[in-house]
Amino acid sequence: MTTHSLQQLYEDPATPLISGSPRAKLQTEMLVELTAGAHRPLRAVDVGCGEGTWTAMAAAGAKRAGIDITILGLDWSVAALNQARSHGLEVMRGSVEHPGLPLGSASVDVIIISELIEHLVDTDTVLSEARRVLVPGGSLLLSTPNLAAWYNRALLMVGVQPMFTEVSLQGIYGRPGHEVVGHLRVFTRRALESLLVAHGFVDVTITGAPYHDVPRPLRPLDRLLCRTPSLSSILLASAHAP
Repeated sequence: MTTHSLQQLYEDPATPLISGSPRAKLQTEMLVELTAGAHRPLRAVDVGCGEGTWTAMAAAGAKRAGIDITILGLDWSVAALNQARSHGLEVMRGSVEHPGLPLGSASVDVIIISELIEHLVDTDTVLSEARRVLVPGGSLLLSTPNLAAWYNRALLMVGVQPMFTEVSLQGIYGRPGHEVVGHLRVFTRRALESLLVAHGFVDVTITGAPYHDVPRPLRPLDRLLCRTPSLSSILLASAHAP
């Protein structure tokens, strides 16, 4: 696996850049809850903002709640950033890889890592960088697919590759679906929480969100089981820098 091959994938117009709206709405609510009551202007960075739909939704939700926050979208995909600009967002091209995020230490109040960490070879660097750029007491919002989602448990029992996992950048093999999106790491609730704690984050809370591609007849069940994060489709984590 090389950075060059991944970058080619993300610059390919056929690669999906938009994640599901149910997760985005719940994460927007989490952002508003974390920042409500702030007595000064806040700065947030959406690392891996993609085409900016959620970033724009979050900014609008915070504005409606009366929160003075500026959200910068950061991504390494030129195609994604061009789309993000169309939402009126302030954007910057950058990567979590060496030499790290193009942001000063202790310069950000909220760092958002949505549907990104599963695409990274080095998950430790992105969390270390998040700690570095957050002000003391700053907030982390992170979302990622759940390897142990209720339907993945069923798929494994019958010998089918779990959803959200990929064995090739050229096609989908051994599981439902057809879109290659470059997932390299997959997490359970326990693994995600343990990783965040290991990197020094405190007040770690993990909730669940539904997945937009669940077949329509199964969506009520998916929403119901999201009340149990370890079974949910998507893991939503919030935490603070000490």
